[in-house]
Amino acid sequence: MRPRERRESGEQDLFRSRLDQIIDMEHALAKLARSIDWRFLEEKFGAVYRHGPGQPPLPTRLMAGLAILKHTYDLSDEVVCELWIENPYYQYFCGEEFFQHRLPLDRSSMTHWRQRMGEERLQALLQESLAVATRSGAIKPRDLARVIVDTTVQPKNITFPTDAKLLNRAREKLVKLAKKLGVELRQSYTRVGKFALIAHQRYAHAKQFNRANRALRKLKTYLGRVIRDITRKIDGDLRRETMFAQLLSLAQRVRAQERGQRGHKVYSLHAPEVECIGKGKAHKPYEFGVKVSVATTLKHCKGGQFVTHVQALPGNPYDGHTLARVIPAMEQLIGNTIERLHADAGYRGHNAPPDYKLKIYTSKQKRRVTPQIKREMRRRSAVEPVIGHLKAEHRMDRNYLAFRQGDANNAVLAAVGYNFRRLIRWLSILLCLIGAIIFQQPKPRLA
Repeated sequence: MRPRERRESGEQDLFRSRLDQIIDMEHALAKLARSIDWRFLEEKFGAVYRHGPGQPPLPTRLMAGLAILKHTYDLSDEVVCELWIENPYYQYFCGEEFFQHRLPLDRSSMTHWRQRMGEERLQALLQESLAVATRSGAIKPRDLARVIVDTTVQPKNITFPTDAKLLNRAREKLVKLAKKLGVELRQSYTRVGKFALIAHQRYAHAKQFNRANRALRKLKTYLGRVIRDITRKIDGDLRRETMFAQLLSLAQRVRAQERGQRGHKVYSLHAPEVECIGKGKAHKPYEFGVKVSVATTLKHCKGGQFVTHVQALPGNPYDGHTLARVIPAMEQLIGNTIERLHADAGYRGHNAPPDYKLKIYTSKQKRRVTPQIKREMRRRSAVEPVIGHLKAEHRMDRNYLAFRQGDANNAVLAAVGYNFRRLIRWLSILLCLIGAIIFQQPKPRLA
């Protein structure tokens, strides 16, 4: 069943005041709510629904508005729901006409909505943010033709992985699941496993590596005994084998993996999709998450530096080998042809489409560099502070959403929050300028 979308009815209530009579309609958030084309978002997000019987979904404007507010102001699902009840501007932004004292949804509905929409449809929010920026004068359409592209790491919400912690955690999860399903183990190793983990950490800190390796072998032995015990006990029980299948597979991979081995390793049991990525940072040699491509405008527009495209890149691909996917997706999103793309030296040997081979410029490039292009190349590092804002203020610094789909959704929503934050700032500046012009006192004339 399709959602019942909210429309401006203009109706009055004898006992309640309308929100547009309570709030300041010149507030930046109220002006932004009137600037967004909500019908465009309803059309994009409504494609996942079908006509038929059943309870209607929540309105698109409510769910999309909550997603925008969450990443614009760096809030969790729980906090944005609490503030929605208290803040009349949030309610007006989400399409309410009268002040509501109860939340019309459960917090988990935001999770279900994100998962149902997916990365492809959430891109419509990013597309609409650029459309609003164009209509309000914060950015010119021709500014979207020249972009800067870079990659960063979106860390996952996991503890720093070590072999000892992974082995002990795998044993704990197996013992917990066995207890839940009624599988009686010969021994759980709860007490001695904990002592072995503490001993390993202390020996490693004291650089007594022979003793630390001995404690690590103990942890590996305990995990192996539990795996074999469970395998014997559930042999022939199809239901238990199915419920243990994924966890047993992960535990066996954790026990078998070695330091320095090639290929994908398990760094977290609750997020096995996590990858180890090294970006050459002195303070953080390795990060655990997913690689993300970020593109911004080359020119610093009136409204600021806007994000034109963002995409999660699982598999930790070489930066230069991402352009074959990034450029067509970017052009489809912004509805414009890329005239020139600037990137760092990590994009040398790129695989851009044939029509763009001569439109890509990397750092320290010497050939085909005119004085104008040389000036533009000095702007390449302007993408770095944008990435810093995405991480520090818009929830890209630590991704709490599950699975690879959560990685992709969080990256897109972080860019959406960043762009709408720039738009709120831009609309506030416009309001101040208009007020200054209106209330400017005329200069007295000299006799």
